[in-house]
Amino acid sequence: MTAQEIYANILIKRSFLCVGLDTETDKLPGHLLSATDPVFEFNRRIIDATAPYAVAFKPNVAFYECNGTAGWESLARTIQYIKEQYPDCFVIADAKRGDIGNTSKMYAKAFLGNLNADAVTVAPYMGEDSVTPFLSYDGKWVILLALTSNRGADDFQYYTANNERLFERVLRVSQKWGSSNNLMYVVGATRAEMLREVRAIVPDHFLLVPGIGAQGGSLKEVAEYGMNSGCGLLVNSSRAIIFADSSRDFDKIAAEKAVEVQQEMATYLG
Repeated sequence: MTAQEIYANILIKRSFLCVGLDTETDKLPGHLLSATDPVFEFNRRIIDATAPYAVAFKPNVAFYECNGTAGWESLARTIQYIKEQYPDCFVIADAKRGDIGNTSKMYAKAFLGNLNADAVTVAPYMGEDSVTPFLSYDGKWVILLALTSNRGADDFQYYTANNERLFERVLRVSQKWGSSNNLMYVVGATRAEMLREVRAIVPDHFLLVPGIGAQGGSLKEVAEYGMNSGCGLLVNSSRAIIFADSSRDFDKIAAEKAVEVQQEMATYLG
């Protein structure tokens, strides 16, 4: 999927919403637990309910890996379902991988090859040779961790040397590895004021922005500081949408929450 195709879908749906599928087994509505694959059944209903208002879905791989082989099956079925039923939606495997080249090659094969996700999140700490294997897949994307919103981000990401903070160096150096057609960046919504500085370095790249909703990030500030002429944003909401309700109508409530976000996004798209 190209940047132009993502933007076209943003304009059609008047939305840059990414729904995070952080599907915790312990939080599933009780009536789903008798299903053959409760995680997939939950995801399927969430996807069907929110796809009209979302341009992307982001399964967080940890919530599937923890369930062993059954979890991988749920993840594979989820991605396949989105690709078959909603091919306009961008699918992100939120795996945060990053290792020496040969290992990264296998991770890339797993997520971009076998699972057929459109993108995978990657940690940049080990440098270029740990990232480039993911960039070898035509039509696929790397979403590189740049500036996260967790408390521990201050431990390393703001470290300064030669008047350059570490996250700024990640942004500058990584642009030599890919382009705005295959490389995005993660920037946390709870640090929305930093998006202006990020945009000064990467004006044309898409940014994946988690942290609105349950984490308290401001969508208004994200749009104000992070939007470019091609929107350039995929803003993720997970728990605030998918676990808004645990009744038999959980999917209908999820749709209502997605509509609320989409309608606000439409105002920022002009």
